[in-house]
Amino acid sequence: MKKILFAFALLPLALSACSQDPNKPAAAVTAKTLNALSASQQAEQNKKIVVDFYEGVFLKHQVKAYADRYIGDQYIQHNPHVPDGKAPFVDYFTGHFKENPEAKSVIKRAVAEGDLVFLHVHSTQNAQDRGVAIVDIFRVENGKIVEHWDVQQQVPEQSANSNTMF
Repeated sequence: MKKILFAFALLPLALSACSQDPNKPAAAVTAKTLNALSASQQAEQNKKIVVDFYEGVFLKHQVKAYADRYIGDQYIQHNPHVPDGKAPFVDYFTGHFKENPEAKSVIKRAVAEGDLVFLHVHSTQNAQDRGVAIVDIFRVENGKIVEHWDVQQQVPEQSANSNTMF
């Protein structure tokens, strides 16, 4: 009787093993799952890096401190107004915040996939400014921001629909 109960107890395990692809060992499936989890965790870490960097620069206006912490030695900039490199980034935005001390950029959404982080942002120069809707895209490599793209659109006074841009 014990042998029969033992056999029934092992039946789900045996069926599970049979349903696996015979050409793929069970360990490979586990390794793939772990790699996917690791990639997901890395994307989340990249998102934390970019969000902290962005808030430090564009809300706190601590450009140099956050650039030194998060921008890599090689920094590729696709915004046509800002030169490549960490030092030019610091110079550009330090000057910008000196001229616009009330400027702020508020993150509305943040999404990460692989080494890319996407931010949907509402940026204003002062309290009276309707602002700009921005999508910023950052590439992160080894914990450092190494590349940036952005797309910007003015927030209009009137819209053809009742939806907001955020």
